Amino acid sequence: MDIHFNENKQHTLAAPASISGTGLHTGVLSDMTLNPAAANFGFQFKRTDLAGTAPIKADCDLVTDTSRGTTLEKGEVKISTIEHLLAALVGMGVDNCLIEINGPEIPIIDGSSKPFTEMILQAGVEEQHAEKIWYTLDEPIAYFDEKKNAELTAMPAEEYRITTLIDFNSQVLGTQHASLKHINDFNAEIAPCRTFCFLHELEMLLEHNLVKGGDINNAIVVVDKVITPEEMSRLAKAFGREKIEIQKEGYLNNLELRFNNEPARHKLLDVVGDLALSGYAMKAHIVANRPGHSSNVELAKLLKAHFKKTSKQVAVPHYDPNATPVYKLEDIEKILPHRYPFLLVDKIISLGEKEVVGIKNVTFNENFFQGHFPGNPVMPGVLQVEALAQTGGILCITSMPEGQYDTYFLKVDNCKFKAKIVPGDTMILKMELLEPIRRGICIMKGSVYVGNKLCTEGEFTAQIVRRS
Repeated sequence: MDIHFNENKQHTLAAPASISGTGLHTGVLSDMTLNPAAANFGFQFKRTDLAGTAPIKADCDLVTDTSRGTTLEKGEVKISTIEHLLAALVGMGVDNCLIEINGPEIPIIDGSSKPFTEMILQAGVEEQHAEKIWYTLDEPIAYFDEKKNAELTAMPAEEYRITTLIDFNSQVLGTQHASLKHINDFNAEIAPCRTFCFLHELEMLLEHNLVKGGDINNAIVVVDKVITPEEMSRLAKAFGREKIEIQKEGYLNNLELRFNNEPARHKLLDVVGDLALSGYAMKAHIVANRPGHSSNVELAKLLKAHFKKTSKQVAVPHYDPNATPVYKLEDIEKILPHRYPFLLVDKIISLGEKEVVGIKNVTFNENFFQGHFPGNPVMPGVLQVEALAQTGGILCITSMPEGQYDTYFLKVDNCKFKAKIVPGDTMILKMELLEPIRRGICIMKGSVYVGNKLCTEGEFTAQIVRRS
């Protein structure tokens, strides 16, 4: 079943959802609960069996092991095999979730993300008021691991897309590729795909007691060598089965493939889960050639560093001077009581239920420049604040029922001036509602940009009053 959700809003679970299972590598039986979380919380893991410890964030910089899955560690808190769960959360459109678990490893269940997507479906996904910010690329970002011959590239795209290619020099697997063109298809196309390994790897892991929770039902085993009856008997004993068979296609046990290219699809699943550790929602086309957890995490680190640098520019409204404005100067004068020389908004270019964007062109002819720093004209900060206030007044007044209103600002908090505004600058004035308007009281965040630079910001509280 395809999943559809509003991609421009953040989401969390509508209710807690729980599951129990054994960790693939530790063999520890754990109880895990997915809990709703506030906007901008992200994904965090809480070890409930470790008293007094804080949650650990799903962050690529906290990854300490990628040898047999992806492991996070901070202080005494360690949590392993997180990738299948993170992939399920991303694939189901969940942005914020607190994962509580009383053990060191996420249950493997059947080796896919399907048990987790089913949990999420049962709990329900709830849209939150907060906007979801998507980060994009202007140029490709690539990572190459020469030893493992793994090459991953993130390229500019209008959607979050992933293509994986695998080649293990295996006659059974051959060369496979898989693609996810839209994240809404994850649950149907990718989530059911189980982890896989080669028989020679499995024998080594069993010999060193490294798959304590392994079972023939939670992994696809590729038979890449001739296997004797004695070896078959030993494997059956290790998995607690009377008999294990080899299918003619070259797979151990009696599992039927869910897709012809299930291994390649599972590698794609791992990419989704591991890249969630970047902490940023992205629109990019990921092409992963021979991916693995280590290379996935390294790409996540590169993406995190890139998006961190550009994060301040993401919130900058786009201004096209050729586009028809929502309100021209004549329209603004019909809404606001201000007139020249105190009307400090030239036009409104965007107006929604929770956000307004206005434009102020600063010229040398402004009357206040005659007395404010003659010879070194700088727009007074108090007038920048007034320009924001007038822009916010447009948002407040147009949200009210029919009639005439004025806005009176009650206070300004946390006001910061980060850069000078001088003649020739075009001020982009952005005001966002922080809370719904109640009893005529508006609480807004204001930002002034020149180009991509944030110059001024603050929090505004205003009262809407009907004109008598």
